[in-house]
Amino acid sequence: MAQARRRRIEDELKGLFGFALALSGDRGQAEELVQETVLQALSARQVPDSAGAFRAWLFRQLRSAAGEARRASRHMTPTEPEKLAERIDGTQSLAAAGDALADVLTLRAALARLKPAQREIVALVDIAGFRYAEVAELLGVPVGTVMSRVCRARAALAQEVAGSVAERVAGTNVLPLAAARAGRGG
Repeated sequence: MAQARRRRIEDELKGLFGFALALSGDRGQAEELVQETVLQALSARQVPDSAGAFRAWLFRQLRSAAGEARRASRHMTPTEPEKLAERIDGTQSLAAAGDALADVLTLRAALARLKPAQREIVALVDIAGFRYAEVAELLGVPVGTVMSRVCRARAALAQEVAGSVAERVAGTNVLPLAAARAGRGG
């Protein structure tokens, strides 16, 4: 039975980490949140039987741990660009790697500027891959509420990304890479 629970937890580690990273904004803190969640899951006397209920329970545990950590620290640590640069695939061209890093940094910064509730809903649906009904159950709200929150959070995220790009370019003669390349024929 303990072995089966471990396997169920292992199946969710990637999603848990993505959710924790989105909530915390810091790789180290995300790892700590996942570790705390796993320890709770392994030591719990009772856990839900069905796979869907167990998955939702795990994410609720992580969400709770993240809330406690947020209350304790009262600030978010920005993701360090060096850590993001380590994840760039060595087979990419320098331009593609630069574009990928810029995209990741822009998205991470925009995600960090969202309200915590917006960041959470985007993380659950778009990063962890929960269906709306699962998120509704996890958060204890109607499905329609989840749908409207996701819509507003995605719009806010798009606005933050657009604002980040505009800030980088405003007042300079620098064009975004795609526009600069299009003007050079490629």
